Amino acid sequence: MRKALAIATLAGSMAVTGIALTPAAQAATHTTTASQSSTGGNWGKYFSSDRKAYTFGKTWKSGGKVFTKWHGVDNRGGKKGWVWFEYYQNGRRHTFNKSWDGRVVGSWSGRGIERVYTFTCWAGKFDNCGHKHRIY
Repeated sequence: MRKALAIATLAGSMAVTGIALTPAAQAATHTTTASQSSTGGNWGKYFSSDRKAYTFGKTWKSGGKVFTKWHGVDNRGGKKGWVWFEYYQNGRRHTFNKSWDGRVVGSWSGRGIERVYTFTCWAGKFDNCGHKHRIY
C-alpha cells in the first residue's frame, strides 16, 4: 500500500513539473489500483491439474449482492469434474463445491460477500485440483 501511495505521489509531483512517467510505471500504478478495487468480471478458464476439466464464468455485484454464474466443462467422460468456491462473508470463511459430468451451468449469490476464490478438480472432490484463483 505504501509503495502504491509513493508511486501515486511521485506521479502527481511529476505531472506538476511536466515530467511524464514511463508506460511501465503507468501500468504498475494502474494495476495496483485495479487489484485493490476489484468489482468482479469474467474469469477462467481455470483447469484441473491434469487439464481434463475446467471452469469459467462471471462474478459481479449488484444491489449489495454478489452474483456468480459459472460453467463447467469435462470432456473426458466417466469421471466427474468439481468446482470449489471459497468465499468470505461477514468476516467468516465458507466453502462449497458442485460436481458435474460433461457440461453444466450453475449460479449462486449472497449478501455481505467480501471476496471469492475458485479452483477446479477432476475425478474426485480432492483429486487433480488446479490452482486457486480470486474471482471477486
